[in-house]
Amino acid sequence: MNGKPSMRLPAILALALLTPGQVPAQDMPLEQVLIEGEGWELVGEGYKFTEGPACDPSGRLYFTDPPGDTIYRLGENGKPEVFAKDAGHPGGMMFGPGGRLYCTQGAKRRIVAYDTAGKIEVIASDVRSNDLVVTGEGGVYFTDPRAKRIWYVDPQKNKRVVDEGIERPNGIILWPGQGTLVVADTNTSSLWTFRIEKDGSLSQKQPYYTMRLSRQQAPKSGADGMTVDRDGRLYVATHCGLQMFDTQGRISGVIAKPQAAFLSNVVFGGKELQTLYVTCSDKVFRRKTKVRGLLFFEPGPPPSKP
Repeated sequence: MNGKPSMRLPAILALALLTPGQVPAQDMPLEQVLIEGEGWELVGEGYKFTEGPACDPSGRLYFTDPPGDTIYRLGENGKPEVFAKDAGHPGGMMFGPGGRLYCTQGAKRRIVAYDTAGKIEVIASDVRSNDLVVTGEGGVYFTDPRAKRIWYVDPQKNKRVVDEGIERPNGIILWPGQGTLVVADTNTSSLWTFRIEKDGSLSQKQPYYTMRLSRQQAPKSGADGMTVDRDGRLYVATHCGLQMFDTQGRISGVIAKPQAAFLSNVVFGGKELQTLYVTCSDKVFRRKTKVRGLLFFEPGPPPSKP
C-alpha cells in the first residue's frame, strides 16, 4: 500500500510493470509533484462505493458513499465519521463561499448546500446530476451524463443548459483563475475545455487534453473526478490511474492507483492542501506531495492561458 516511486524502469515496460505507487521512467515531471518514498496510505475502508472527495478551508476531507446514502468526514482523530445520513444518494461535492458544502443528490434529483451547522439549502431541483464545481461567486456547473449535458446554476439559483453533446460528461473542474471550465468524457480519451463568459455561458469548446487509455478498457478512458493544483496542473481519475497534465494540456505522467479497482475521484486537502486524497471503490487513500491545491472560493493565482 506504501509502494515507492521508481524512476528506473525502461520506458517501454513501465506501464505494464507498475505496482501501486510507482512512476514510469518517462514521466519525469512527476518528480516535481511526488515525494520520494511516499506512497498511498489507507484512510478508510469498508464502504459500498466512495466518491465526491471535498476539503473545507482547514483542509479537512469529506467524501460520499452514494449507495450507502451517507456523507463522511475526517474526525479530530483523523478517522472517518458520519457527517450526514439519508443524504439522497450523494455524489459529487465541493466547498463554496461561506464554507458551505455543495452536493449532488441523485435520489432526490437536486443539488443542495450544507452550511457549517449542517442545515440544508436547495440550490437546484428537478435535475439529474453527477459531479459539480462551485465558482468563487457561488455559481454551480454540473454534469448530466445521461442527457449528455452541462448545466449552470447562477448565484440567484437560475438554472440553464450551457452545453450538450459530450459523449458522457462526468468530472468537472475549473482552471486556477476560473476563466476556463474542464469536463471529463468517461467514454473517450478527451477532456474538454470551455471559456467561461461573464454571464456564465460557455464558448470556445475544444478537446484540449488527450488521456492515455488502458488496453483492456479502450476506447473508454473511465475519466471521472478531477482536481488542479496552484501551478495549473490538472489531475484526473481514470482506468489507467491518476493522470496528470501540464498547463499546456500535455500529459506529464500517470500515478498508479492505490488498488486494482475503479478510481473515481481526487482532491487536494490536509495541511497547506499538500495531500492528494483519492476515492477508489470501497476505500479512500492519501499521499503527501510537493505541491499545493487551491480552494476556488478564496483568492487564487491569475488565470492560466493555453
